[in-house]
Amino acid sequence: MNILILGSGGREHSLAWAVMQNPKCDRLIVAPGNAGIAQIAECAALDVENGGAVVSFAEENAIDFVIVGPEAPLAAGVADRLREAGVLVFGPSADAAQLEASKSFTKEICDASNAPTAAYARFTEAEPAKSYVCEQGTPIVVKADGLAAGKGVIVAMDEQTALEGIDDMFGGAFGGAGAEVVIEEFMEGEEASLFVLCDGEDILSIGTAQDHKRVGEGDTGPNTGGMGAYSPAPVLSAEIEARAMEEIVRPTMAEMKRRGMPFQGILYAGLMIKDGQPRLVEYNVRFGDPECQVLMMRLGAQVLDLLHAAAEGRLSETQVNWADDHAMTVVMAAQGYPGSYVKGSAIKGLDALPEDSSNMIFHAGTKAVDGQVQAAGGRVLNVTSRGNTLQEARDRAYAMVEGVDWPEGFYRRDIGWRAL
Repeated sequence: MNILILGSGGREHSLAWAVMQNPKCDRLIVAPGNAGIAQIAECAALDVENGGAVVSFAEENAIDFVIVGPEAPLAAGVADRLREAGVLVFGPSADAAQLEASKSFTKEICDASNAPTAAYARFTEAEPAKSYVCEQGTPIVVKADGLAAGKGVIVAMDEQTALEGIDDMFGGAFGGAGAEVVIEEFMEGEEASLFVLCDGEDILSIGTAQDHKRVGEGDTGPNTGGMGAYSPAPVLSAEIEARAMEEIVRPTMAEMKRRGMPFQGILYAGLMIKDGQPRLVEYNVRFGDPECQVLMMRLGAQVLDLLHAAAEGRLSETQVNWADDHAMTVVMAAQGYPGSYVKGSAIKGLDALPEDSSNMIFHAGTKAVDGQVQAAGGRVLNVTSRGNTLQEARDRAYAMVEGVDWPEGFYRRDIGWRAL
């Protein structure tokens, strides 16, 4: 099979790494890719949000299967264009991608399918939103309705933070994503992520993970795209997972099909769990980043078979083969992230670190300049290891972090603290 993966981050590097291990993969191209991906696959300059350009590229390169990594191309309808052209693709239609692209759409779906989630209200102007916050009191959650690269959520513990967040969103801090705002009740509990393959008809759980969104140790400071993750998430027991599938995921998929927009791809259900009851925080319509990295580390070569089965509508005859293991990824980010940061600093020491089925450094924001790896983003490296226990995976990951020579970077030293 000739395979094309769209994207340039750590998620796509880990997807490429897993897909490459499958003997069915003859040729792998990642567009646009990054410095780490270029070491294992071909990279191509391509506007991944331009459906016409992606279709032309796929046809010119005799691509058999396209895997869409990030959310933006999905929201832009790239999967639709590929399907119209007869190219097999893993990823939902633009209509179905509204489960991530619009918080208010997701709330509508939850209401229609009786999926447990936070109480909410939606607003198109700042003043009514502020009045609502004053009525409800804090803590409260303020969300930009659209896509904001994982950053358009403010968990406000006091009124001032909520009101300033509303002003920022309507003032354009998140671009068009903040033209509408959804305000939710604050849900208590422990958050974890459930990843479910869907083929429009059937669903298949392929793992759990827990992310660390806050930039600082002890889960302090502003939200980021994620500073680390581990899998499995102990809080998502088999019983709670089964409950989430029956009460949240399955009714959502049935409602999407009823509306004429069946969902095909990966559904990432962010769950808040309290007293054994899961409630939906949000849906994403692609693999989480950095959760994808720990899932790929644990699943390996079978990933290609699983995604291919979902794309072809064969999930009913597919199963996941899990090892009884654990994986952890530690994000190394540029100083200043998630605020302003400097690009272009040199990263050394990577060549001396192990790269095997239990240890990998997935590149998130890097580029190669004159044979040197340089930082080219906020989140730059995902140092990922696997072990028989979470402690073993953690020890291996942090040992690799110590081997990275990059004074301009930083990382959290407490990834996995809730489970450990």
